[in-house]
Amino acid sequence: MGDFIIYIFIFFTILLVRYFATAGIFYAYYSRIKNTSTAKKILSERPAKEKQVKKEIYWSIVSTAIFALFGAVTYWLWLHDFTVIYLNPSTYGYWYLPISLVILLLLHETYYYWVHRAMHFPGIFRIVHKVHHQSISTTPWTSFSFHPYESLLEAVIVPIILVIVPINIYVLLFYLVFMTVSSVINHLDIEVYPAYFRNSNFGKLWIGATHHHFHHKEFNTNYGLYFTFWDKIMGTESSKME
Repeated sequence: MGDFIIYIFIFFTILLVRYFATAGIFYAYYSRIKNTSTAKKILSERPAKEKQVKKEIYWSIVSTAIFALFGAVTYWLWLHDFTVIYLNPSTYGYWYLPISLVILLLLHETYYYWVHRAMHFPGIFRIVHKVHHQSISTTPWTSFSFHPYESLLEAVIVPIILVIVPINIYVLLFYLVFMTVSSVINHLDIEVYPAYFRNSNFGKLWIGATHHHFHHKEFNTNYGLYFTFWDKIMGTESSKME
């Protein structure tokens, strides 16, 4: 039990540093843009609420503790050979590395889309998802501002996938960093992807700050995490994206 507590503390420290480093860098950019003549790049029509950032950081620290718990659980599962995480990149062939990343992305995307829609049911929303939507005008700090129940739902899927789908440790580490950067960018409230990318065939399937901005603004559109395909299939993509 003592070792497990140490695992939690180590993961909490790493994840907290990751959150503050990533959100902090983008927040510096966000603040610079917001306070110059290029403020028209800001997507939201209204400024962030008073004390919003402090609340977002508070909830994000709580979320980080929950993510750390699941990180420790995943590490324990790996130590006892309950996961299919592997160390040698050549175990399944190098060709499998990008394929496993795509599988991980698609499984997480599908899980998140449907859980996210469920969290918008009125009774569930008030208990689970309302904290996140208190940030109508988002900031980089919004990226992990969740109620503990939502954090649990967010965290549980990755260990489940890692018990089923073989993932190389380096692919997993890349994915965890990517997950954080993507979440921060999507809540940046400034579109960082160039127009030519957003207008490309792949770009139209990729979620950025503009896409997620309309989720916070319209509430019942744009539920996706990384990709827009479920929103397109289910007819939940905002008309503003056309």
